[in-house]
Amino acid sequence: MYIHLGNNYIVSAGDIIAILSLEPPVAEEVKEIIEIAKLEKNFSNVSEKGKEKALIICDKGVVLSPISSTTLQKRAFNYLKEV
Repeated sequence: MYIHLGNNYIVSAGDIIAILSLEPPVAEEVKEIIEIAKLEKNFSNVSEKGKEKALIICDKGVVLSPISSTTLQKRAFNYLKEV
């Protein structure tokens, strides 16, 4: 099953490692994850600037999403119930 992360961007639910909230205050560790992903070119931002709500860590990279982490976690949980 695939999970829509916003702006027509989808990933396989099985590839998701973590879904983290970007609601303030954002932990320094989360900021560091984003910076490292940018340096390693494993970074995608599928939201408009300033509208990022969630950080999704996947097997192949990191994605910033305009969809809240709560909503994304519900979508992922629905996938787990089906498996």
